[in-house]
Amino acid sequence: MSDFEKENIFGIGVPNDAFAEYFIGQSYLNPLVDIENSAVFLANVTFEPGCRNNWHVHHAQSGGGQILICVAGEGWYQVEGEDALSLKPGMVVEIPANVKHWHGAKKDSWFSHIAVEVPGVETSNEWLEEVSDEYYEDL
Repeated sequence: MSDFEKENIFGIGVPNDAFAEYFIGQSYLNPLVDIENSAVFLANVTFEPGCRNNWHVHHAQSGGGQILICVAGEGWYQVEGEDALSLKPGMVVEIPANVKHWHGAKKDSWFSHIAVEVPGVETSNEWLEEVSDEYYEDL
């Protein structure tokens, strides 16, 4: 953990309790901008080993979606119907609007990414089913 904290230059932040129901394991949130005064929301999201979010979709009529900038540790990103992508620091993942996906830490590594919410028209997030332990363990 101490090596991870040195690598994670944006800081872990506080437990992500507001969204805990959509995660398996503990995640942390460190907003990097003031959501009330910024056109684009950015936050460093940290996942403990084995933590991942549920399948979800960032809906938008136009624009929208999310960008992940991998900062520290190792994680996974997967679009429904595609192979999981192994994530490492320095990688950038562009998630188009209306695409079902999930992301999180590998089972033996902490993981942090900066989440960038892409502005769009009529945007919303839809949280779906969990990524099961059986499914996750097979990665």
